[in-house]
Amino acid sequence: MIKIFFSLVLLFSFVHAANNIDKKIKSTSQKLNTYSKNYSKINKKMAQTAKAILEQKQELSKQEKYLKALKEELESKASSYKDSRVQLDELREKQVQLKKKQNKLEQELVFVIAQSVSLSIILEEDFKSDADSLIELEVLRSMLESSRKKAKELSEKFLANSNDIEFLVKHATTLESSIKEIDDKRKKLLITQEENKKALKKLEVAKASYKKELQGLLKRQNALKDTLSHLNIIKVDQQKKAQEEKERKAALAKKEIYVDNNNLPKVKKHGSSYQAMKTIKYRGAKTIAPLNAYTITKNYGTYTDPIYGIKIFNESISLKPKKPNAKVRTVFNGKVIYADKTAVLDNIVIVEHSHGLHTIYANLSQIAPNIKTGKKIKKGYTIGRVKDELIFEVTQKTSHINPIRLFR
Repeated sequence: MIKIFFSLVLLFSFVHAANNIDKKIKSTSQKLNTYSKNYSKINKKMAQTAKAILEQKQELSKQEKYLKALKEELESKASSYKDSRVQLDELREKQVQLKKKQNKLEQELVFVIAQSVSLSIILEEDFKSDADSLIELEVLRSMLESSRKKAKELSEKFLANSNDIEFLVKHATTLESSIKEIDDKRKKLLITQEENKKALKKLEVAKASYKKELQGLLKRQNALKDTLSHLNIIKVDQQKKAQEEKERKAALAKKEIYVDNNNLPKVKKHGSSYQAMKTIKYRGAKTIAPLNAYTITKNYGTYTDPIYGIKIFNESISLKPKKPNAKVRTVFNGKVIYADKTAVLDNIVIVEHSHGLHTIYANLSQIAPNIKTGKKIKKGYTIGRVKDELIFEVTQKTSHINPIRLFR
């Protein structure tokens, strides 16, 4: 069954793309919170779709901001990344050389230390006091001194080499960390770009669904206007109507989401030619509602669509029955002047009352068998049934009346 729209008024919609993204996201979040509280005043299906579109657009704006910053950072670090890779390769080569040198120094140091220990043990033994023994003693002492000196030099070189290795390890670790950070961000960039593609696809699907609903809504609205115009119940400026349809077609063809936010630059509303029907105040007595138990799903009045910026005037209200296949009753005594099935609005019944008043009952699933053009009916008489939502409209002498004023 056809679903009806309505006033997505309190949203003031979302954001245009690149500039002041943070402000736009914050502003949109506030609007969405307000918007979520007003589902009872609008068509729920369109409301949920619009909310999903705006939330998706918000998420895309965040992603676009992150992607832009990430790309700029990676571009700025591209040169240093390349240098770091070269330096790291050089450091690793130096580390290999230093480790080889360290191993060699270690072997030499072990040998010299062992030699020194051996000489010390020999020198602790008793030597004869003859000339040969004294010469041998001096030679051994000289060798020990030389070994100790060499051991000291080797120890210093070993320590210095160890410090060089430690420095290179630290430097290499820093470079590796820097390189890993950039590599991780590159991976994240690819993941975010993929998520961005999916989000864009999801957004397009949501927009297509919403667009179809909005086009159906506008089609139904025009069909009802044409019916009432042919019956001379209302007057329609055909020139203005053609211009309005042209502007709406242009709006629906645009890819960008409409923006209307007090904190942001204004975007043109596509409604400079739109026809706001003249509304007059209802001065008669209160009467019954066309349904016994119902929920109002669409209110009377003007609003700007939050997704495409199309300005729309709702001449009717929509009432959702609380029971299935509910009876629809006429709200005053009157005469049926139209009762027929239409291609767009299903079944329509129009009743003429005194003082130039007309009540219109559209989207009926069934017209009562005895309801025919020319039949006079009393207030409360069943004119048909409705499964989905009743479109209820009231006019008086070519002007519109807010239907809710008749019974509330």
